[in-house]
Amino acid sequence: MISAIAKPAASIPVFRARDLTCVHGANEGDELTFADELMLDDTYWFADHARQTRLGLESADNGDISIGEDTGAGTPGASVHLDSCLTFMSPDGTTTEILVLVEVDMFGDAANVYALPLAPLVARTDYTLVGVDTETASRKFAEVACVSFTRGTRITLASGAQKTIESLKVGDRVLTRDNGVQAVRWIGHSTVRAVGDFAPIVIRAGALNNDRDLVVSPDHRLFIYQREDAIGAGRREVLVKARHLVNGGSVVQQDGGFVEYFQLLFDGHEIIYAEGIAAETLLVDTRTRAALPPELDEVLARALPGHSDRAHLNYEVQQTLLDKPDAADLLRAASGRPGTR
Repeated sequence: MISAIAKPAASIPVFRARDLTCVHGANEGDELTFADELMLDDTYWFADHARQTRLGLESADNGDISIGEDTGAGTPGASVHLDSCLTFMSPDGTTTEILVLVEVDMFGDAANVYALPLAPLVARTDYTLVGVDTETASRKFAEVACVSFTRGTRITLASGAQKTIESLKVGDRVLTRDNGVQAVRWIGHSTVRAVGDFAPIVIRAGALNNDRDLVVSPDHRLFIYQREDAIGAGRREVLVKARHLVNGGSVVQQDGGFVEYFQLLFDGHEIIYAEGIAAETLLVDTRTRAALPPELDEVLARALPGHSDRAHLNYEVQQTLLDKPDAADLLRAASGRPGTR
């Protein structure tokens, strides 16, 4: 069924502007808005009833970002502008960053404003606006969009040997599923708070016929070949996001503390083997390009072939096909050795 296949897109957890209201200051009574209308030292409250929704985003070759068909908010096809990165300070001195995205209608006017917190927000807490940054928002957003492996993940090399991701170096030759041996072009590294929607997903040993736990970022896509179509995708080869497999048992979200994330870049968007599971590498597109260092962006990223025309990008399945507690079990059985269950 063709409707089961999702067009490759990012899906980010956002709040609506009305969920953050100014309770003291120049904009008292107003909901969160874009940078030009904000005032430093204004204090905001996070609504008790606030619920995150997922904003589906698609990127075009010309750099434009729009809302995709598979979205929980906004109008599919509408343009999205990444406005700013705001810094708020709570009474205990803790700072929290929030990315502001603006949905633009056909007339070029702001239709909706969305907030993407980079850490959890607490209701009935004074959040004072202490920073408005319109320069680094794209890099912050790119870091959110990048798929990442965690420290300790073993990557399969061309020789068949396995090497932890933190010990890999640029130039190391890695085995890929579709294009044989490929050299690593860049390795990204960041440490972030492992909280909420940004906490990593743990695929426990055996969950997908893996010998050891695989820990990846929530939107990291795994490539699974089924001997038979166990989930009704209409094909045997599928890409599934790690967070869509969470079941509270064999696949869980590991919330709390900090996590070290590593990104692997190749000349093309590749499927490699991490702890024996086929998993994607960094896809360079409008959303993720800003995460690359400037010198790499100029000489490599803009000339990278094969990052948008890979056939496997059409294999991603929608969450609806995986919205069942035994999805991971079904995929494990369908992709395991004959006779195994």
